[in-house]
Amino acid sequence: MSKTETEKKRPPPVKVLSSQLRTAENCGDSYCVRPGKGRSLLVSLVWMQGTVMEVQLDRDSVLLMDETGTFTVQGVKGIPKGKPCLSPGKYVMVMGVIQAASPEPRIRAVKMADLSELAALHRRTWKLEVEELQQVLA
Repeated sequence: MSKTETEKKRPPPVKVLSSQLRTAENCGDSYCVRPGKGRSLLVSLVWMQGTVMEVQLDRDSVLLMDETGTFTVQGVKGIPKGKPCLSPGKYVMVMGVIQAASPEPRIRAVKMADLSELAALHRRTWKLEVEELQQVLA
């Protein structure tokens, strides 16, 4: 099966916080995220949000920070309409495939969008959105 066929068969993205990825366990093609006591989720495609802290176009990556820590997003130059997201201070969402969980979470971007216009609202609701989705899925 080709890489694109595999990606087409992936489940929808799961909303996660960087701290949850940092403690996730590698489970083959996925990572095991533990959203609460006795609960776990197998995750390979994630939806994360955060503020752009640093842009490294020579390394095709950006460093983002959510309310629980930092994470790196790679492959940003190849994202359609992703260029407006590549400025420090922007609040963005990113969907991507987990490449590493610790010590620093690293994901390969599939999609990015600039949420800066309503950043205050998105920041306030993000952790609640993550918790709600994970309660439904776990």
